[in-house]
Amino acid sequence: MSSIHTNTAAMTALKSLQATNKALESTQKNISTGFRVSDASDNAAYWSIATTMRSDNKALSTVEDALGLGAAKVDVAYTAMDSAIDVVDEIKAKLVASREPGVDKTKIQSEIGALQEQLKSIADSASFSGENWLSSSEASGATKEIVASFTRSSSGTVSVGTVSVDVFSSKLFDSATTDRSTLASSNQGLLDSVLADYDADGDTTADATYTVSVYNLDISSATDVQIDGMIWNVENVLEDMTTSAADLGATKSRIDMQSEFVGNLMDSISSGIGKLVDADMTEESTRLQALQTQQQLGIQALSMANSGSQSLLSLFR
Repeated sequence: MSSIHTNTAAMTALKSLQATNKALESTQKNISTGFRVSDASDNAAYWSIATTMRSDNKALSTVEDALGLGAAKVDVAYTAMDSAIDVVDEIKAKLVASREPGVDKTKIQSEIGALQEQLKSIADSASFSGENWLSSSEASGATKEIVASFTRSSSGTVSVGTVSVDVFSSKLFDSATTDRSTLASSNQGLLDSVLADYDADGDTTADATYTVSVYNLDISSATDVQIDGMIWNVENVLEDMTTSAADLGATKSRIDMQSEFVGNLMDSISSGIGKLVDADMTEESTRLQALQTQQQLGIQALSMANSGSQSLLSLFR
């Protein structure tokens, strides 16, 4: 039946064209954004997962920056400690040389004094981002925390992990120690701590007692026993410094490995997010061309359906 009120063919063509236009709009959106899930309305579950993981990736990026900053602090402390070990080695060599009969201890002390000032200079210079672990006021047991990880449990609970650095064991000077005429009254470092008394013959009675540190020891008028005690003390300090340097090196290695892991983890998370929400541009391009063809055919079909009504006029001529 031909009717001027109801054009079934036009209605069918219009519905088909509207569906094609809607699909074309969706495909163009995917191409322009690069995502097949760019809004929660596209796929609520995938959008929620992707949004959460992107947030976690930003946190991991901050962790990576924190690890870089921590690595720099540890590296500065290690470099300074390594240089200080060389200087203390020189002081030990000068002390051994002063045991030679007939040497001028005053001249040797002049050399030792220069080395002692060099030690203070090294410690005071070992600063990065406002922190100095070799010359500080840290008390025994003090540690520094370096942010090292960000984790999310299966229940959604997040937590931040840290790497602890024992800064007191690597402390060379208390920040209150300003020159060789003073000793820190508390929280002494390895180089401004008072030397231990020395028992030369093993009878539990001290043969040499000290009120000086490695930083301000003076051999100008010291006896051979006192110098022996100084050598023994300096050797002990060297062992402690070497242990501290080894600990700093191990910490630096751990931070480097963690930083590499965090970088790889961020890449994996980004890849996983992409698989959930990224558009396949090859597929979208193919679909776009097909829909454009369907749109053109739909327009022609609608035009033909509309022209059918016009043919009725010929019956009334």
